[in-house]
Amino acid sequence: MHPLLSVEDLKVYFPVKNGLVQAVNGVSLEVAKGKTLGIVGESGCGKTTAGMAIVNLVTPTSGNIYFEGQNITQFSKMPRSRKMELRKNIQVIFQDPFSSLNPRMTLFKILHEPMKIHNLYTKQERRDRVAYLLEKVGLTPSQWDRYPHEFSGGQRQRIGIARALCLNPKLIIGDEPVSALDVSIQAQIINLLIDLQKEFDLSYIFISHDLAVVEHIADTIAVMYLGKIVEKAAYKEVYDNPSHPYTRSLLSAIPIPDPGYKKTRITLTGDVPSPRHPPTGCTFHPRCPQVLPVCKTHIPEFTEINKGHFAACHLYHGH
Repeated sequence: MHPLLSVEDLKVYFPVKNGLVQAVNGVSLEVAKGKTLGIVGESGCGKTTAGMAIVNLVTPTSGNIYFEGQNITQFSKMPRSRKMELRKNIQVIFQDPFSSLNPRMTLFKILHEPMKIHNLYTKQERRDRVAYLLEKVGLTPSQWDRYPHEFSGGQRQRIGIARALCLNPKLIIGDEPVSALDVSIQAQIINLLIDLQKEFDLSYIFISHDLAVVEHIADTIAVMYLGKIVEKAAYKEVYDNPSHPYTRSLLSAIPIPDPGYKKTRITLTGDVPSPRHPPTGCTFHPRCPQVLPVCKTHIPEFTEINKGHFAACHLYHGH
């Protein structure tokens, strides 16, 4: 049985003067039906670019993307009917709940327009579905004549979620969907997404820089660094037995709400290198607290170190 989504060796390079920016450099991942894959990493690691390449908002340089077993990499060459079908089945919740909503459209038009474009339902059914979705995300039909600026940040993100649900998709990519919100609102949105996933049998790719947030929603976690996945495993395995030094440093940065608890923080030196000039060997070696000589010259293989637990690190290759 095919996974809902499968990505093989995805690369996204952007040409710049005298070179290339290697934003995504060989990412492979899978999303099973009804499950959530969390992609985590620092700003600039390529996680958002990978997500946008899956929905063809960014053109992949190479690699293959399969949706329901069919190759969708050459999106621009597909017939319009196939493009429309893919757009319907793969939706996005964007990071900024204000700039991603048309300020000149009322809430009703924002939710009604996608269904009209895809010629779904009758006129009355669309009105009923808008009302139904608003209630599902914690808003009311009495608010549908308002404009985005009349809502709070948390309410705007609820609108973004409702818009993603309009077309009854199979996969939703959440690009940092809670990072712009207060912590208390973040918890509400995460719980809403979990409830909607169960009710509508949705699959998610949840992109975030915060491992503490991803823990509550993801079934599997992929940790990205400088365009590559450096560790991937079930969420509990990543939190209980982090293998890559980068994953350990991210976990050590999560605050513990207990003033009496003494936690050892793993502080990384330096900044994330430029994806235009990535380091030789393991790209993490300039910042790694456990660096070996081989790390500076050889790229580590992404190998299975325990059942279902993969990492790209020379610490596990017998050097």
